[in-house]
Amino acid sequence: MYAILTSDYFLKRANKFFKKHPDLRDRFARVVDDLKKDPFQPRLELHSLGGQLKDIWAVSLSHGYRITLKIMITEKEILLLDIGSHDEVYR
Repeated sequence: MYAILTSDYFLKRANKFFKKHPDLRDRFARVVDDLKKDPFQPRLELHSLGGQLKDIWAVSLSHGYRITLKIMITEKEILLLDIGSHDEVYR
């Protein structure tokens, strides 16, 4: 089981995001629960990013929204970094 960590930045972004998209709260809870169990499940669509974001991973929240994160496998921790649209989180 992985521990889920968040930064203050993520909490601010998530608060703002869920004010605009309250319908995605349940989906977010399911994604986080799946990440805790096994972040490499195919249905999460976990993928590594490139370029300036080369040490960052992302999962799909919905067709248009993503969650970026860091996975520390040795500590079994996942740090949630950002939430938002494709263009917002891949900047």
